[in-house]
Amino acid sequence: MQFEQLKEILVTKLRVAPEQVTPEATWEDIELDSLAMVELSLMLEENCGLRIGDDELLETPTIKDMVRLMEERSTTA
Repeated sequence: MQFEQLKEILVTKLRVAPEQVTPEATWEDIELDSLAMVELSLMLEENCGLRIGDDELLETPTIKDMVRLMEERSTTA
């Protein structure tokens, strides 16, 4: 499931507290800045094979929206 993949990356690589990672959480809620978004973009490509730019990540208001974007990309990849 995409949510679990994203949560694992956020928790293990970007050191977000697991309890903060909920579908309704915003990037501000989990305290990710634009530099962290660049890192996340690279990790999604490396770990999941998904090419999603950091600018696209910044445009997603919540983690749920990010998961939806990941699902869209995985079906077109």
